[in-house]
Amino acid sequence: MRIIYFSLGWVMVALGVIGLVMPLMPGAVFLIVAVACFARSSPRFETWLLDHPKLGKPLRDWRAAGAIPRSAKAMACAGMTIGFLVFWYSVEPSLPLAVAVAVMFLACAVYVVSRPAMADGNGI
Repeated sequence: MRIIYFSLGWVMVALGVIGLVMPLMPGAVFLIVAVACFARSSPRFETWLLDHPKLGKPLRDWRAAGAIPRSAKAMACAGMTIGFLVFWYSVEPSLPLAVAVAVMFLACAVYVVSRPAMADGNGI
């Protein structure tokens, strides 16, 4: 299982880095999963991520308190709103599908907003 967690950890790091530069892709989520995978497979790489100068603080905050920086909360909610609008105008979904997607995005937004807030700083 260690090799699976280790491999998955690196896939999550790659997706996380891509998500940090691509709009509407949640890089932080992938990095949180990467840290969890490395915790089960490679303490060395877990430490590397947690001590990283740019990525480490938000990951440590998440681990300690489930906290998300205010700016990340705003970006996540804005991204979900934009994502829903793109979905609405490009797919022209049926009303039941649009409502289901809206409820899913709303539930995710409520979860993000309900997390404790940490001061913004070096952050993802």
